[in-house]
Amino acid sequence: MTSHNYFVYITTNPRKTTLYVGVTNDLERRLQEHFMNSGNPSTFAGRYYCYNLIYFERHSQINYAIEREKEIKKWSRVKKETLICSTNPFWEFLNLQIQDKEN
Repeated sequence: MTSHNYFVYITTNPRKTTLYVGVTNDLERRLQEHFMNSGNPSTFAGRYYCYNLIYFERHSQINYAIEREKEIKKWSRVKKETLICSTNPFWEFLNLQIQDKEN
């Protein structure tokens, strides 16, 4: 059985006031898309400049990743903040770490 990577992730804007939850099979590509789309009023992440990665988790099956994304999207802001702080207590932007791992 082939191992796959699917990521549930949370991005925020530069001032850390808005959170976006998503799922992808290519985290580096998706972060680049969010950055290129920043300021685009037709998408939530674009409208609020949510291109800074602050949390992610890997899943090997897409159905689990999608269910987890749906679960987190329903959470309150406080519960999402607690999840983020569990692995990234200072809300450091992780984009460069993802790029380094991919290269």
